[in-house]
Amino acid sequence: MAPRDIGLAILICIAWAFNFLTSATALRETTPFLFTALRFALLGLCLLPMMRVPPREQWGRLIVCGLLVGVAHFGLSFWSLREAGDLSSPAVVMQSYIPMTAVLAWVLIGERFGLKTGVAILTSFIGIVVLAFDPMVVDHPKALILMLLSALALALATVFMKGLKGFTVFNQQGWFAWVALFPLLLISVVFEPGAISQLPNATWRVWQGVVYAALVASLLGHGLYFQLLQHNPIAQITPWLLLTPIMGIAIGIAFWGDRPGIRLYIGAALVLAGVLMIAIRQLHKSRTTVPDVADLV
Repeated sequence: MAPRDIGLAILICIAWAFNFLTSATALRETTPFLFTALRFALLGLCLLPMMRVPPREQWGRLIVCGLLVGVAHFGLSFWSLREAGDLSSPAVVMQSYIPMTAVLAWVLIGERFGLKTGVAILTSFIGIVVLAFDPMVVDHPKALILMLLSALALALATVFMKGLKGFTVFNQQGWFAWVALFPLLLISVVFEPGAISQLPNATWRVWQGVVYAALVASLLGHGLYFQLLQHNPIAQITPWLLLTPIMGIAIGIAFWGDRPGIRLYIGAALVLAGVLMIAIRQLHKSRTTVPDVADLV
């Protein structure tokens, strides 16, 4: 990658890593599904001028992907952040969606992978098991389960998004935001009673988290990511994006009081090593086949 693109990749990682901190801070004062709804309301409004009506045959897949990404993935990941006592483990566990995607693509659409990719997938899953026994994680098992379910939802969405054609990154993000918004509000009303009525009392921390998640993590982060995809194969970008969980651990230690144990470090190393191995295998394949942009976002 060119030095400029490397710099953009690092900027993306910084934007995404600090999203763990700003969101976790906001979630001390509000509920996860309401927070997710607020994020998508702001994002959807910002992207409204860029949205275009998709072809009729794309609606079903678009709605499924929007619910998986917006409701299941983001809703559960913010719930996990609220339940977790740290930022480090959620930042690492989220990366498990990459090996999950490879397995689901094999099961659901018949995409095959070789022995080396299989070893990489197994390495990542072993890392999750090792990480789960770190004392910092053992004290909050619900957070680990929620983040794994969130990663599974993102992996499913990634597979289904392979059939979405003709969407720009902002058009797709805008539709995902609007598809997810009303189900998120309904979930909040039913399962988070009183959360909406407390919004007038929300402090600047809540609104800072919403603005950061929508404008920095989504608009800036995914916008720059799309720019990188114009010039580089996704497999060439993925290794650089592994800086996100590493930065997440550092931010957790510096600002959240995380004190990871040796099991978390070993588990994180195994998870990220597996993801890196998968990216390297995909890079070899990308030299002979050019991926569709719709497969990459």
